[in-house]
Amino acid sequence: MTRWLPAAALALACSGGAALAQTPASEALSTATLAQLCGAAPATSEAPATAFCRGFIIGAGQHHAVVSRVAGTRPAFCMPSPGPTQQEFQTAFAAWARANPQYGQDAAVDGLVRFAAATWPCPPAPATSTRARR
Repeated sequence: MTRWLPAAALALACSGGAALAQTPASEALSTATLAQLCGAAPATSEAPATAFCRGFIIGAGQHHAVVSRVAGTRPAFCMPSPGPTQQEFQTAFAAWARANPQYGQDAAVDGLVRFAAATWPCPPAPATSTRARR
């Protein structure tokens, strides 16, 4: 299964990636749908629902980290070290989504970041003094 994922991603990027990126928010993958995929009890870790869930989580997390770093902004969440396993993360996300159905129709990436921010908030930023030094 892991061998075809890079090829599938490349094929999507070359053929329909631009169209997918322009999908209206109303047609985007919802938080509820992603949570349903992540909460499915797969027979193996390479079951299609599990593979999609994990790929989406990893992609969203890496994108968030890069965008935060490049933009010089504070990340929305701060993963602990060591962090949860992929299975622990997806199980926790599915449970959070069930407990927070008001976010079910939000885009999946929005729900995922909201979950991570609530679960692993970043420590407060150090206060900076506005008083001029003498």
